[in-house]
Amino acid sequence: MSQSDGTKRAQVSRGQEVDIVLKKDQRSGKLTRGVVKDLLTNAPTHPHGIKVRLEDGQVGRVKRIY
Repeated sequence: MSQSDGTKRAQVSRGQEVDIVLKKDQRSGKLTRGVVKDLLTNAPTHPHGIKVRLEDGQVGRVKRIY
């Protein structure tokens, strides 16, 4: 199981299990795990991670892909 950082949109897809950083957790770097429901970043890459919405409705930037 290879892990990847979430800076490339092509590596992130719906249904994947990922760790994201929520806006409120950006200072602490606390990660939240969930399953991708929607991709919110349209650019092919983003230096801080692709923004996604999880199936539970939380929004954040992908830090790790499983």
